[in-house]
Amino acid sequence: MVHFIGRVAHDVLPSVFVLYAGYRYGWDARALGLFLALVGVSTMIVSGRLVHPIVSRIGERRALLLALTCGALGFAIYGFASVGILALLAVPIHAFWGLGSPAAQGLMTRRVAESEQGQLQGALSSLGGIAGLIGPGLFTLTFAWFIGAHGGIVLPGAPLLLAALLMLVSLAVAWRATRTP
Repeated sequence: MVHFIGRVAHDVLPSVFVLYAGYRYGWDARALGLFLALVGVSTMIVSGRLVHPIVSRIGERRALLLALTCGALGFAIYGFASVGILALLAVPIHAFWGLGSPAAQGLMTRRVAESEQGQLQGALSSLGGIAGLIGPGLFTLTFAWFIGAHGGIVLPGAPLLLAALLMLVSLAVAWRATRTP
């Protein structure tokens, strides 16, 4: 469930972020390219340098909860940021969402038998595919609704705020599912 909700939330970025940044901040292709480069570098630093030390130090459960919190906070900052410089502040925070997948993988693989590992990976891949069908439509429709007159209020960050809400739901599910009895 945590994996599925997180995958749906992730789809806000490829689905609407370019449209959102152009609409909200007036960013052109160069500004978007620089922003996405910063996102890529931040993600590489977390994934390549910080996952192992952080997970080793605080454990998989806490790393997962930290990751989901950072994902929710990053999406919320993106959604509320009225100027592009504020969106830049979210990048390093949001990058720590990258701790989540390795931590969740570790937690999940220990809960199934060795002979069931392939089934687990197949199920996760299938859930990711289903999320990929849901997310783009959900977020593009949300964006269109809240920048048009349909919603009554103009809130271009609504799809990112929806993604933040999904991350909070995922955090609650992870909190409950990983607590020790």
